[in-house]
Order: sequence, then C-alpha cells, then structure tokens
Amino acid sequence: TCSLFCSPKGFPKLKNDTFLRAARGEETEHTPVWCMRQAGRYLPEFRETRASQDFFATCRSPKLCCELTLQPLRRFPLDAAIIFSDILVVPQALGMEVVMVPGKGPTFTEPLKEVEDLLKLRQKVDVTAELGYVFQAITLTRHSLEGKVPLIGFSGAPWTLMSYMIEGGGSTTMAKAKSWLYRHPEASHRLLRLLADVIIDYLVGQVAAGAQALQLFESHAGHLGPELFQDFALPYIRDIAQAVKSKLKEEALPLVPMIIFAKDAHYALRDLAHAGYEVVGLDWTIRPQEARAQIGKDVTLQGNLDPCALYAPKEKIGELVKKMLESFGTQRYIANLGHGLYPDMNPEHVGAFVEAVHAHSRHINKH
Repeated sequence: TCSLFCSPKGFPKLKNDTFLRAARGEETEHTPVWCMRQAGRYLPEFRETRASQDFFATCRSPKLCCELTLQPLRRFPLDAAIIFSDILVVPQALGMEVVMVPGKGPTFTEPLKEVEDLLKLRQKVDVTAELGYVFQAITLTRHSLEGKVPLIGFSGAPWTLMSYMIEGGGSTTMAKAKSWLYRHPEASHRLLRLLADVIIDYLVGQVAAGAQALQLFESHAGHLGPELFQDFALPYIRDIAQAVKSKLKEEALPLVPMIIFAKDAHYALRDLAHAGYEVVGLDWTIRPQEARAQIGKDVTLQGNLDPCALYAPKEKIGELVKKMLESFGTQRYIANLGHGLYPDMNPEHVGAFVEAVHAHSRHINKH
C-alpha cells in the first residue's frame, strides 16, 4: 500500500540541471531560461491540440497536458518545463464551477457574494481525489521528458484565487474582492486559510508526483498596497513555503526549490526575500539592480523582460537580453519574461529570446 503522497520511482536521470542549480544558488555555465505561458496559444501546434476540447477538459486530461507541456521543448532549448494546467483548478477542488468563456476568459458561474457563501465550499479537500488528474499529468510528463529538463509544478496563491472567486473572473479594480478585505476581514482570513491549506497539500502532491520545482503565482498582488499585502497575502505566502517544506521532509520527499512570483509587488520585495522561497520572480516594472539591492545575495532572481519586447525585431531582442543579463548578472539568476507570453507572439521571436540568453550568458561567463 502507498501513502497519500507516495513517490513513483524510476524517473529518468536528469540531463540538464542548470535551472535547479541556479535556483539553489550554485554556479552555472549559462543562465537558464524558461517562459511563463511557454505552453500556449502562440504555438500553432498548441491551438491544434486544444481545438476540439473545452479548456478545463484539457486540464483534466493527463495525456493532453503532457503533450502541451512538451510542445515548446521540441522547438526551443528551454532549461525547464512547466506543467500545463491552470491556477483555477484549486477553486474547482473547493466545489466552485468555472467555465472558460471564449473572448472573456475564465468565469465563475456562481461567485462568492456574501460571507454565508463560504459555507458552500468544501471545508476539507482530498487533493488526490479532486486534483489527482494534475498529479497524473505531472508523473506522465516527468517520464515523457526523459530527463531532458526539470519539470515545474505550480499553484495560484490564496489572495489571487480569492479575488477570482469573488470577482467571478478578471477585473481591472478587484473592487468586489478588496471590499471583503475591508468589510469582512475575519471571513477573508477564513477563506485565505482554507485556500492555503489546500494549496499546501496540492504542492506537496505535485512533488510526490514528480515536480522538481514549484512556483506560487500571486498574480494579483498589484491590486493590494503594502498594508493589505502585509495582512492578507504575505502571511499565507510565508506559511505555504514553510508548511510545504516541513511536509516534504515528513514524507521523505525531495526538498525542491520554490519560486514566489508576486506581480507588481515591488513594495514587498524585501519581505518576499525572507518569505522562505529560493527564488523571487520579478515583473518588468522594476530595475534589476534595484531588485537585487532589495533582495540581497542569498536569493535567486527570476525575470523580467517585458513580454512585449518579443514583438521587436530579433536583433533588438538580443540587445535587450544582453542588457538584462548585464543588469542581473549571470549567476543566481533565471532568465524569464516579466509575465506570460501573449497569444499573438511569433514563435521565432521566442526562440531568439531563449538563444540570446544562452549565447550572451556564456559569453559574459567566459570573459
């Protein structure tokens, strides 16, 4: 018999561990690079694979998730893969219905309106029962990667998930969700605690299934100011890192590096540097030198090219990458975009970005 988070053994030996070494602060010959949303609609093969299926049905098919995760790696010499999934599978595990509306994006059929609506959520979530399809996708993908590069698992952070669950979808102001923080602080903490507990089990389950690193997406951090972030986001971000690590130890699972990406949260970089993550991800609105000064030398940085830079001609992309590498330094650094790839981007420009990171970082390291 096998415990809840037992680890399927016999994964292929890892051939390129550059990403993991950079995450842990070890020296690397070149700067590793991957892209948020690298498995995505900018690839014609992605659109073809996804064409016949509902979005969340695709997320629930381990075979399709595996195929979509591998597609960008067939094209580009990326240093990491990230499992194809969505942050909103967690609210689904709590019993909420989310549908993907064409032209509008993810939409909750019944968002949380009143504090009483919290009672409709599952108070105890068996992550293997509710999210086992993600674990299966991770295990299948880890085998299918044949050790080419490490596989990253991920989750949305509590505040970001809470904001979707109350807004019912995307929002420019997050006013409904933020009004809860001011009007119903206790209920907000109850919801955030419930989410954090599920996320902790979910992330540990991903490592048991074969994830070799984890990223927590606090995508809506920019809607909070320093005070609200301090009260309603940071404590849970810290707690998730700590609890995941202690559970991994208890379960005798690998202690994988963890990345926190809190978009537009420059006001919190010092706090995030001490939140228990090996890597802090940055968006494109902060200067690399400033981020390094605030975060210090003991945490790896990840980021932060403006995704729109990929619309530039290829030579220009190379110049921007060189400048970025000179600003960050090539060590304790993982190159990435400051947010995800957009659907109308040219795959060749993504290739130019990846190749420029490798070429320029090797050149800087030699000299």
